[in-house]
Amino acid sequence: MSAQSEVLLTDALFQPIKLGRIELANRMAMAPLTRSRADGNLVPTDMAVEYYSQRASLGLIIAEATQVSTTAQGYTNTPGIYTPDQIAGWKKVTDAVHAKGSKIFLQIWHTGRISHTHFQPGNQAPVAPSAFAANAKTYINGQGYVDCSPARALETAEIAGIVDDFRSAAANAIRAGFDGVEIHGAHGYLLDSFLRDGTNKRIDAYGGSIENRARFLLDVMEAVIAEIGADRVGVRLAPVSPVNDAVESNPQPLFEHVVSELEKLHPVYIHVVEGYTGGARDNVPFDYEALRRLYTGVWMVNNGYTKEMAEDAIRNGRADMVSFGRKVITNPDLPRRFRENKPLNRPFEDAPLYGGDGAHGYVDYPVVS
Repeated sequence: MSAQSEVLLTDALFQPIKLGRIELANRMAMAPLTRSRADGNLVPTDMAVEYYSQRASLGLIIAEATQVSTTAQGYTNTPGIYTPDQIAGWKKVTDAVHAKGSKIFLQIWHTGRISHTHFQPGNQAPVAPSAFAANAKTYINGQGYVDCSPARALETAEIAGIVDDFRSAAANAIRAGFDGVEIHGAHGYLLDSFLRDGTNKRIDAYGGSIENRARFLLDVMEAVIAEIGADRVGVRLAPVSPVNDAVESNPQPLFEHVVSELEKLHPVYIHVVEGYTGGARDNVPFDYEALRRLYTGVWMVNNGYTKEMAEDAIRNGRADMVSFGRKVITNPDLPRRFRENKPLNRPFEDAPLYGGDGAHGYVDYPVVS
């Protein structure tokens, strides 16, 4: 066994890894985490600069899901990347993260039918593959949690415009100083809803067969890769997570096709949510190893990983990187806590996960002294 292999076996999470044109200091990533903290113009605030820079000891930060256009919003106070002010706000974040030695990607999304007329220009219906409402809720300031609005089906001719919105958003992210972008292809949002037979009832080139249902996601990936380069583009998938009414009768062949086609485009990483997002990892039988074998880039996994689980996944080749979600919210210094076997902070009981305008629960979680 080589010395390098011996180190990986004993110190798996803390080994550097090459990610396209950049090198990460360790194999831990901050998962994209919606916090609903942007200002009224959907610009990241100065407190967001502090929030992300506090967590820059992780090898990679994947910044929260960010709208590609005015029609892409589905929740209150989630940021965008389509105006000059938004780009400038994110530039402050990326500068702060880079100053601390970490790297940062931006997750870009279109929420699709997981939205409400309240968020749409002219109070129009949200868009979706097919014209029916999601069995899901969103949050509106002053109203609380509300049912998602009935959606309208995108016209075939409109799809190219949304593909271009993703392309433009990726270009704006690079202008804002991000090292790359992650396409949000999961959790019942627009691209994921096109993938699934429970939400996509179309009869055009974007519906019916697995090949047709995967077309929109692959069109977006191709356009973004052409704009900023494959070594700056990742994608997130959640094959069997039912959140946001994401329904698919036969996920294994669907996602094997998706990953096989992604391999041809060779994005720099695939980020896979295993099981039910935020819940059971074995909610549906699924062969993740079969997907792993189809792709030769960096394979990142997520969902409820402990330090021990993450180390085991990397040592045994099931993953190259592991992303952590709520553990990073409550532990800005998670790599140090893992390395030194320090206890983890518990979530504040009196602070919201989403929203708020003060420091509490956002930038005031304690670090190891």
